[in-house]
Amino acid sequence: MPNIKPISDLRNYTDVLNDVRVGAPVFLMKNGRGRYAILDMQDYEQTQATIKLLGELAKGRQSGEPEGWLDSSAVREHFRTKANEK
Repeated sequence: MPNIKPISDLRNYTDVLNDVRVGAPVFLMKNGRGRYAILDMQDYEQTQATIKLLGELAKGRQSGEPEGWLDSSAVREHFRTKANEK
């Protein structure tokens, strides 16, 4: 269950920060609406890494679309050729 608190609870910010756990952010409400999320640093770093990975995957997909796709045997042959060149 999400941990939701009014932003006024930040007056006792230590209590709010003690409620933040890995995988369990604290969501702060302002005027009855969700406004902020306080995350554990590990969760933040994992989210940033996921975003970066998805960006790189999107770049790879975009580069494959105009040039066409290779099947697995063509990829293996490409790397065998590269290995033999060394």
